[in-house]
Amino acid sequence: MNRPKKLCVLLGILAAACVATFAVMHAEERREQIKNSGETILALAGQEVQFLSWDYENTSLAFHRDGTWLYDGDETFPVSEERINGLLEPFEDFAAAFVIEDAEDFGQYGLEDPICTIRLSTAEEAYEVKLGDYSKMDAQRYVSIGDGNVYLMKHDPLEEFDAVLSDMIAHDEIPSFNHVTAIRFSGAEASSSITYAENSADTYSADDVYFVRRNGRNLPLDTSKVESYLRSVSYLGLSDYVTYHATEEELRSCGLDAPERTVTVEYTEEEDGAETAKTFVLHVSPDPEEVGAAEAAAGENGETEISAYVRVGESPIVYRISSGDYERLAAASYDDLRHSEVLWADFADIERIDVTLEGECCTLTSEEDGGGRVWFYQDAEIETDDLRNALEALTAVEFTAGRPVQKEEIRLTVHLDNENFPEVKIVLYRYDGERCLAEVDGESVSLVERAAVVSLIEAVHAIVLD
Repeated sequence: MNRPKKLCVLLGILAAACVATFAVMHAEERREQIKNSGETILALAGQEVQFLSWDYENTSLAFHRDGTWLYDGDETFPVSEERINGLLEPFEDFAAAFVIEDAEDFGQYGLEDPICTIRLSTAEEAYEVKLGDYSKMDAQRYVSIGDGNVYLMKHDPLEEFDAVLSDMIAHDEIPSFNHVTAIRFSGAEASSSITYAENSADTYSADDVYFVRRNGRNLPLDTSKVESYLRSVSYLGLSDYVTYHATEEELRSCGLDAPERTVTVEYTEEEDGAETAKTFVLHVSPDPEEVGAAEAAAGENGETEISAYVRVGESPIVYRISSGDYERLAAASYDDLRHSEVLWADFADIERIDVTLEGECCTLTSEEDGGGRVWFYQDAEIETDDLRNALEALTAVEFTAGRPVQKEEIRLTVHLDNENFPEVKIVLYRYDGERCLAEVDGESVSLVERAAVVSLIEAVHAIVLD
């Protein structure tokens, strides 16, 4: 290479080195402008904000305050004050972790075309907050508020503003029903009422506090089943709304103009140190279209799950609930809520049992002993664990009022330490190869597993033949 060419190459290398050095020095200069911050860049009291809007992806929402918060697009929309307050809360003390002063290239932080733009206004001033890229290295969001700086924020507002209109609705609330005094069921289905009563003379179990009136009698219900039903109401997920301002036509299309079932819960809540009576009403109807599909499928021996629509009292909001939730709400008949056990008395309350088995009679007696009972057969002390377990295992696989037509398997008269129910008479009849029919105090009540009856007979044999 001749000398002139070598000189040109050297000059080119020198120029490149100068450019690189300048770029490095410039980068160092820019980096030096990134400073630790911690300063509050916005401090807006939530109650002072009168207008709030944001644009994020395909969502543009705007709300204004007129006593309460209203949706600009439709003032009939029930806005959640709690959700709005949650959106405003970060701006009460909007603090930056780092500040890039006098930023020149907002594009490198994603702020030329921000991912989200938030606008807030008080009576005196308006603010615009732009959210840019997310710095994975710092795990923080780049933000600008129009003052020429770029900030890395301690809190990412997108956590709250990644929301659509359905997230902003003030859903109806369902209470927890701490103390229920009555439950009423009405509508297209048969009507019934459940009342609450402690220490009732209509049952032999102190745990029974819920009763239904049938044929002139107050019949006890299984407390655990009633409370489970109330939980299915309390925990109903009211989130999938289909309309927030239901018209008469929409109510008809949902079957809620004449609900299949209306559940009314009367309960009390403590307010200012006193118990206050309250009422909660829930209307329920299956989806008319799905009912039609289910009926068609039933004709073809198919199965179709049915979802439903619900409405709280006179609320303008209609919700859709799942088939599982609908099935739980529909399970409110006497058979759904009554005791499954043939005998649900506490074994500690049983004083004597008279047994008739294969034409032979025997009596098992007990004596109180230090809060418990000691059991005897013909003056000999006996163990009754197997007998107790066998009695408790007599549970309904199906309720029935059918009369017995086959052989009697075993008969028991259970004497209780209860002045209202001194005794309960139980007769178990053969029904088929797998089930027996249980009759209690002369009334057929249920079919039980034959295996459970065999276990009871074996437990008696173990005592009297030992």
